Amino acid sequence: MSNREKYTPGPAAGAEVRKDGDKWTLILVRELRHPPAKVWQALTDPEHLREWAPFDSDRNLGTVGTTAKLSTVGAPTPHVTETQVKRADAPKVLEYNWAGGDMRWELEPLGGGGTRLTLWTNIDRRFISMGAAGWHVCFDVLDRLLAGQPIGRIAGPEAMKFDGWQRLNAEYAKQFGLEAPNWPSRAS
Repeated sequence: MSNREKYTPGPAAGAEVRKDGDKWTLILVRELRHPPAKVWQALTDPEHLREWAPFDSDRNLGTVGTTAKLSTVGAPTPHVTETQVKRADAPKVLEYNWAGGDMRWELEPLGGGGTRLTLWTNIDRRFISMGAAGWHVCFDVLDRLLAGQPIGRIAGPEAMKFDGWQRLNAEYAKQFGLEAPNWPSRAS
């Protein structure tokens, strides 16, 4: 049985939602057992992003002013957006826009050589619990990648078919006081 087959996401945790006017922001926090420099590389290097993120990048995202094409993984039709890196303060803060939403990554060193990774991302209210579930799975994959036990990217429509994704979606919706989007289950 491969690591991927054994993978089951843990309970919904480390996420909150903020509303500012019509804008919704999903905030996800994850503590990783890896130093900020290693996490930074995973957030900026296209080869690393291909292993865990819900998009591919054609350029390294570690330099302010870089213009990159981000391709959403598993979109029914190719979805490519151009982004410009607004802030890249290695290995602390990274900001850019993906698919129309601002993204801000913060990396804080933790005792013992770990990193507290925080992601702020603007998101359509209808997709908040799905986004939280999707990023939860991506962060799990990232953690295993950094530990040298990669299980391969699980993102986009593939993630929704994965055991535990439906549960996470429902748990996050409940935590946020939202109705879980009614997506077809695996059985249908």
